[in-house]
Amino acid sequence: MASPASSTALSGRDAAPGAQPDWNRVTRLLQRSRALDDIEETRLLPARQVLYQFSARGHDLAQILLGLELTDPHDAVTVYYRSRPLMLAVGVDLEEAAAGPLGRSGAFSDGRDIGVVFNKPGRGGVSVLPACGGVGAQYTPAAGWAQAIGYHLETLADESYARSIAVVLGGDASVATAGFWSALTMATTLQLPMLIYIEDNGLGISVSSRLQTPQGNIAANLRSFAGLTIFEGDGADPRVAAARIGAAVSFVREQRAPALLRLTVPRLSGHSGQDTQTYKTPETIARERANDPLRRLHRYLVPKRMSDSEWRQIEQEARRDVEQAVERALARPLPDPAGITRHVFTEHTADGRAEPQQQGGLAPLGFAFAPGSGHIEPEPTRINMLTAIRRTLDLELALNPRMLVFGEDVGPKGGVHGATLGLQEKHGAARVFDTSLSEEGIIGRAVGMALAGLLPVPEIQFRKYADPATEQLNDCGTMRWRTANRFAAPMVVRVPGGFFKCGDPWHSQTNEVAWVHGIGWRLAVPSNAEDAVGLLRAALRGNEPTIFFEHRALLDGAWARRPYPGDAYLLPFGVARRVREGSELTIVTWGAMVERSELAADASGVQAEILDLRTLSPWDREAVLASVRKTRRCLIVHEDNLSAGFGAEVAAVLAKEAFFSLDAPIERLTMPDIPSPHAPLLLEAVVPGVESITRAIRALASV
Repeated sequence: MASPASSTALSGRDAAPGAQPDWNRVTRLLQRSRALDDIEETRLLPARQVLYQFSARGHDLAQILLGLELTDPHDAVTVYYRSRPLMLAVGVDLEEAAAGPLGRSGAFSDGRDIGVVFNKPGRGGVSVLPACGGVGAQYTPAAGWAQAIGYHLETLADESYARSIAVVLGGDASVATAGFWSALTMATTLQLPMLIYIEDNGLGISVSSRLQTPQGNIAANLRSFAGLTIFEGDGADPRVAAARIGAAVSFVREQRAPALLRLTVPRLSGHSGQDTQTYKTPETIARERANDPLRRLHRYLVPKRMSDSEWRQIEQEARRDVEQAVERALARPLPDPAGITRHVFTEHTADGRAEPQQQGGLAPLGFAFAPGSGHIEPEPTRINMLTAIRRTLDLELALNPRMLVFGEDVGPKGGVHGATLGLQEKHGAARVFDTSLSEEGIIGRAVGMALAGLLPVPEIQFRKYADPATEQLNDCGTMRWRTANRFAAPMVVRVPGGFFKCGDPWHSQTNEVAWVHGIGWRLAVPSNAEDAVGLLRAALRGNEPTIFFEHRALLDGAWARRPYPGDAYLLPFGVARRVREGSELTIVTWGAMVERSELAADASGVQAEILDLRTLSPWDREAVLASVRKTRRCLIVHEDNLSAGFGAEVAAVLAKEAFFSLDAPIERLTMPDIPSPHAPLLLEAVVPGVESITRAIRALASV
């Protein structure tokens, strides 16, 4: 691995040309890409058979040359919406390349996603990680894959990763995004085998690249960036593009260090098929057309490397092949609407066998977890929730060599709450480590690691701090669905939050309902140490992205202490706990409100039944319905805000499914619609407390 020295810029004169590409193959792929773009632009888009069309004309030659360099079985590339030429170069067949934009069944999203966000499971070759619609979202997962390469090689001692690299494609506008800078920080500080390829066409839709980075050249602005080697050149010039790309890929493979490759390319079309390019002058359009890499490739190859008749034959064969592929794609059936709700989570066959994703996480690898059990083997001493979490992480790290724990301050400090104290010392800095201060980078890195066959366990220090990672969290959750079970990125994200001795708008929020609404995420909110062990272990041995919410007031709270339930204890998601039996009303609650509800029930003199949901995605509807049908009254207590809090979902289900069993309106007791205040007096005035819950119980029981 190269040491983090000052950046180096390699120009065409400096870059060794290396082996020449197979120019016949390059020509064939380029002609196929052009034919696909032409048919879509002139026929399929006007006929509204393709609804989103992003031509790659001008970007295509360099992408093809790069794709042909990705030959290692553990290479991975993250792409964006203008990356079909690279997809053709790495082996995606013409029919699938055409079927995706047509929204046909069996393509890479089965019609669920727009047809330009590609993916391709590795299956012994390069992996194309699922593309996202958001600009810049592709960078940090590539960094995560690059870090996973090092982990496979150095920690798991798998020598087959010795020359593997991660590549990310981005346009010049994407260099202004947080994802770009977070990935750049990771790549350079950790010296990751990662190639950042910037296709610079000078525009982000219609906005000049000079508004994205000073003077419009990100490579020039990064020349002093430590630990980064820079390659630049003309991506429309076949000789220069091949030399730069070959040199950049070879450098990353051999040095196992990051590089940035910036190639200038013309965008010979609008941003999308609907873009008329009125913001370009006629002179600009003429200049771009004169720089067409297809024309320049013809001048470079004919007649020195092939005859004009050979060129024409390749062009005609490519057009014929594409026409036939489009016809086959059009003949495919449209996706079946009956299956549109499938693949949000792992599905099972009729005999109970799981149907895992093709790539991502441990399930496709056949990794066998240690056997778990719902049987409790309690120890005599009660422990707090913090110790329970730490002990569970410790054991699972020892049992699962593919598990990694990381985040801000989780290493020598042991986490700002102490949950990882001593874990780095015991398991090593490769497995328990600190990260740069970027929540997008923490979660995006975890996505790449999960797709590379690891189990990432990232920590976000406080609930509010997860907001910068929202895009990565959402993209991770929808991945299984939008790739029709091709990919998933199982991980366990630990997030502390809620009030403690005081509150404030930055460290004390819960807002757990946001993750219930986050497609594809499971959510655990344990109220005590025993449940924390069972739910965390179940999450770490599961196959879904999971949020594990750790309430700050419970981490060392006396009420939440329980005997450690044993090293095999597993608690299934979606099973509520009946805290106490009752006949007069049901209290539905979770997290820190469970303790307060129990104390309030004791003080009220009312025979209240208390259900601790424990998990909100999924949640135990049947237990709630059964209890309310018995008691005929329901009080929902939670710390989150009233409007659109998860209590509203519970109430809606009860109103529909148990309406005729109710003797009184469903009541909710929550925080008002304000952030958590700081002063303890103000905090206690708005968070449901024992007294306010007691009053609510008595009032509801008397109706």
